[in-house]
Amino acid sequence: MKKMIIPVRCFSCGFPISAFYPEFKKRVAAGEDAGKVMDEMTIERFCCRRMLLSQSDVIEKIAPFKK
Repeated sequence: MKKMIIPVRCFSCGFPISAFYPEFKKRVAAGEDAGKVMDEMTIERFCCRRMLLSQSDVIEKIAPFKK
């Protein structure tokens, strides 16, 4: 399984969004429209939608570096 750093909650409203991310990512990668996917998943707030849309997987880029 690919490792990801996902915010657990929306930074603005506190809604838990991490449970939605794997399905959102899978469906968008399959070619579905991101807006329609979020509508079907009942993510209505703009702040939560922003959290999902702006998420990028950077763990592979920062993992090689040690403390």
